Amino acid sequence: MPTYEYRCTKGHSFETVQSMSDELLETCEVCGAPVQRVMHSPAVHFKGSGFYNTDYGTRNRQREQKANADAKASDAKTATSGDAASSSSAADKPASTDHKPKPDKAPAKQSE
Repeated sequence: MPTYEYRCTKGHSFETVQSMSDELLETCEVCGAPVQRVMHSPAVHFKGSGFYNTDYGTRNRQREQKANADAKASDAKTATSGDAASSSSAADKPASTDHKPKPDKAPAKQSE
């Protein structure tokens, strides 16, 4: 059964255990003055990787899940083929070619 807090008009506060179907108390246990039940916000704990994404399943969330599944599958492939790859020699690997890195921005046009 839940515990409810009551507060009287004279400032006394007390808690009582009541069933949800019980009638509200009307008088203070200490002084007999009229009382009102005090309402509190519920304790809510959002757990998990993301409340919004997990509850509402956006397209971005679906893409993230697919990307994670693909990454796990490729990790599993490299783990099983990793033994064969580690036994290959450097001569079996293609030689790397030197490429110039692309500039971050296109060159600015000069005004005439």
